[in-house]
Amino acid sequence: MDSTNSPILKIRAWGPLACFTRPELKAERVSYQVPTPSAARGILEAVLWKPAITWHVKKIHVLNPIHFTAFRRNEVNNKAPRPNASVIMNGGTIKHYFADEDRAQRNTVALRDVDYVIEARFSMTSKAGKEDNVQKFVEMFSRRVEKGQHFHQPYFGCRELIADVLSADGARPPIADSRDLGIMLWDIRYSAEGNTPLWFRAELKKGVLEVPEIPLGADEEGDAA
Repeated sequence: MDSTNSPILKIRAWGPLACFTRPELKAERVSYQVPTPSAARGILEAVLWKPAITWHVKKIHVLNPIHFTAFRRNEVNNKAPRPNASVIMNGGTIKHYFADEDRAQRNTVALRDVDYVIEARFSMTSKAGKEDNVQKFVEMFSRRVEKGQHFHQPYFGCRELIADVLSADGARPPIADSRDLGIMLWDIRYSAEGNTPLWFRAELKKGVLEVPEIPLGADEEGDAA
C-alpha cells in the first residue's frame, strides 16, 4: 500500500430525494442529473473526516434511472448578519434576525429514488501526525461503513435530503445510460484571497461518471477541498 495514498474505496449511498444545485440556477433550485464530485466528497467526509486526510472522488456509479420531481420549499432570502469586530470586542447592539419574517417559497427540481456507488481514495495531508498512516484510516473507514457510523448525517446536496450509506458489496451494476452532462462543478478551491469554483466537462458513460484528477483551467499544484 502507498504510504501517502489509499487504495480505491467504495461506498453506496441511496435515498428518496437529492438536489445537487446547478449554480447558474440558484434562485430556483434545479439539480444536476448526477452528484457533483464535491457532493460525493461531502458524503465520504460525513463517514470519515480527519485533518490528516483529504478525499479524491474517482468515479460515481448511477444505479437507478435518472428521474426528476418538483416541489416547493421554504427558504430565507438573507443570511443572519454577523456582528462586526468592534461589537465582538467591546460589546454593543447586535442586529436581530427573524427567519419567520424573511421566508420565501421557492421551487425545487430534485432527483428522486437515487442510488449511487462512489469510488474514491484519500491521501495524507501535512496535518498528519506521527502515528497517522494510510492503513489506520482505511480500517477506520471500513469499520464505520460496516457499522453504519458517521461523523455527521450524510445528505444529498441539501441537509434535509438525507442519504443512507452502506457497503457497496453486492450493489447492482450501473444503468445503461450515456449522456453529455455539460460543464459541472468539480470542487471549490479555498484560499485567503477568496474561494474559486473549478469546473470539468462531465459525461455519463454507461451509467458511470469519471472524475478527472485536474479540472478545467487548474494547475496541478492547486489544491481543492
